[in-house]
Amino acid sequence: MAEPEKPPVSRRSFIANGLRGAAALAAAAAAGAAIPRSAGGQTVWQIDPYKCTQCERCETHCVLTPSAVKCVHSYDVCGYCDLCGGYHQPSPLEHDTAAENQLCPTAAIRRVHVEGQYFEYRIDESLCTACGKCVKGCTSFGNGSLHMQVRHDRCVNCNQCAIARVCPSSAFLRVPAGRPYLLKQGARTKKD
Repeated sequence: MAEPEKPPVSRRSFIANGLRGAAALAAAAAAGAAIPRSAGGQTVWQIDPYKCTQCERCETHCVLTPSAVKCVHSYDVCGYCDLCGGYHQPSPLEHDTAAENQLCPTAAIRRVHVEGQYFEYRIDESLCTACGKCVKGCTSFGNGSLHMQVRHDRCVNCNQCAIARVCPSSAFLRVPAGRPYLLKQGARTKKD
């Protein structure tokens, strides 16, 4: 018995089928890339805020530009001070928001008045380069509510993290992917 002839494939249907196939392949690749970060037993890189010495290597040694490491603010630990050691230069001319009085070289920290002499300090992570100057200032002159953390929506989770190899205090650790952040005790962070 002879097989019935199939109609010829038009150029339009050939291209449409090819695009559908490519889209399905791209979706499968994206889903596959997300699995290692959420799978049980997997680990990711993170910084222990109690070991970090703000050596500035997070800014210069990450394989990404800008770095996947960002400053975060533990609001539970913060004193909401008017004179914040992580925001102001050690000896500012004035206690205001003028650029010459700010410690952050990229103006990634915004100061928002709460009430009276109290201010909230918010990190604009898109401007943060992970230099650690604000963290060093906060740790030296304040309560240490600012600290560095690897942001996993940016990090590519290298097997041999370039920053971890050069970290002088061994602050880079592998932690469970289900609990990827090491915050200061009793602390929560806000993302703006």
